[in-house]
Formats: sequence, structure tokens, C-alpha cells
Amino acid sequence: MNPQELKTIMGSGLLSFPLTDFDSNGDFNKKGYIERLEWLAPYGASALFAAGGTGEFFSLTGEEYPGIIQTAVDTCRGKVPIIAGAGGPTRFAIQCAQAAEKAGAHGILLLPHYLTEAGQEGLAAHVEAVCKSVKFGVIVYNRATSRLKPDTLAGLADRNPNLVGFKDGVGDIEAMVAIYQKMGDRFAYLGGLPTAEVYAAAYKAMGTPVYSSAVFNFIPKTAMDFYHAVANDDLATQHRLLKNFFMPYLELRNRVPGYAVSIVKAGAKIVGHDAGPVRAPLTDLKPAEMEELKALIETLGPQ
Repeated sequence: MNPQELKTIMGSGLLSFPLTDFDSNGDFNKKGYIERLEWLAPYGASALFAAGGTGEFFSLTGEEYPGIIQTAVDTCRGKVPIIAGAGGPTRFAIQCAQAAEKAGAHGILLLPHYLTEAGQEGLAAHVEAVCKSVKFGVIVYNRATSRLKPDTLAGLADRNPNLVGFKDGVGDIEAMVAIYQKMGDRFAYLGGLPTAEVYAAAYKAMGTPVYSSAVFNFIPKTAMDFYHAVANDDLATQHRLLKNFFMPYLELRNRVPGYAVSIVKAGAKIVGHDAGPVRAPLTDLKPAEMEELKALIETLGPQ
């Protein structure tokens, strides 16, 4: 798949981040991961991000990563495109990007470099080094310590034709509008705030009609229903699901830092697709919180 084909896929429908399966010892569970991908693939996501944020990319080792991406590509071949997460220090991000390209992934989502602050010149050098290390498409994730300004993105786009996508995980409306006005259709845009459904209608109004859904991991039918409601301006369905599920879900998710991932693994376990525990420093939901989440899921009916 060439970069422009990746750009087209990004703008064509809902995307999601499959969980990465671990066994009771916290090791990668290949069999469980294959079963997860086979379950999710038919629901209609336009692409799946293997080893993304919800897939705990930040806790994976360099030895584990290539096998996880290869498993995703092999399992989903002919069913749904696979975009690989990549990130961390520049040289490690390049290793991940090249491993994903070798495995046959359709592109990468370049996650933040983590921890250290950096100026625009340094951020641009990081993104450009990764872009130039591969031929397939790159989507940059604006989040945390990696926040690119419009002029920086414009320069990167001029020098790197394979930089085709921009995912926003900041939620700064002024900045997002400025980036969209600067870059126009040079990029495909993706809403990427945690529990993106809450912000989906607002992002659509800013020229970003597509987003990635974490809850697709355990309520895929509802996730697709909500996406179609946003696409069709069905406010009644949006408001009903926001009131009855997403807002109470947010209240539970926000209790502990890191629960944005933990609650998704909890949801998968509740619906019979257990992905195992999260890895430290994340922590799993408490039993009482699991019961709260179960009650919320049950209000939605069969998935």
C-alpha cells in the first residue's frame, strides 16, 4: 500500500486500536491476539492499529514488537488493513517503523517520543528521521510532549511525501483549526482523544470527521452505531448513547490515571474476550469497578 492509499483509508471510516493480549504472567499471548483480531475484523473498522496506545505499545519490548505486528498482518490479511504503532526514542521508533514495513503493515502511527521536552526543530528532526527510514505512509500523533505547530507540519509535509496523516490527542480547538487551515487536504485527519466519541461531533465540525475508537474493543456494534450517528448527524442517537453509556463510562475511566487502557481491557474481559492484565505501571480495575462497568455494558444489549 502506498502512502496515498493509506491516506484514503484514514478518511474512509472508523478506526480502532486492538488490545494486545497478555497471559497471566504478562507475556504476549499470540493465540489470544489472533482470536481477538478475528473477532473484531468483520465489524467494519476501516483499519486497525496494532500495538497502538490501547495496545500498550509503551510497555512492549523491542524483541516482542515485530512478532506482534507480523501476527496482526498475517491474521488480518485480506480482511482489514493494519497500521502499526511506533514511537519512543528516534532510533527505536525507526526500528519499529522498519520492522512494521518488513512485516507488511500498511503504515505507522508515530506516537510521542516520551518524557523529555523538545522544541519544534527537534520534534521535526525526529519525525523526519522516521519518515525517511521507510517508504510507506506515516501518521503523526500530536500528543503529550510531541505537539507540532502548523508551520512545522507544513515544512515536514514538503520534505516528506509519505507523511500523510495527522492524529490529534491534545484537544486544543484553536490549534486544531489552525493546523487544518494551514494544511487543508494535504493530510488526512483523525480525532484521537481518549474516548473519542465524546468529542466526535465537535471534531467533525472542524474538518476531522474520522476518529479512533477504544470501546470498539468490547462493544464493537455500539461503536459502529455511534460512528454512523455522527456521520449522519443523528443527534438523537448520539445524545442517547452519550447520556446512557459514554458519560458514566468517562466518570469511571477518570478515577485513576491510566484507566483509559485498563478500562478497555476490563470491558473485553466482561464480554468474554479477556486480553489478560495490563502491564505495570498501569493497574487493573478493582472488582467493584468491574461490576459498575458490567452494568453499563449490559444496558447496551447484544453486540
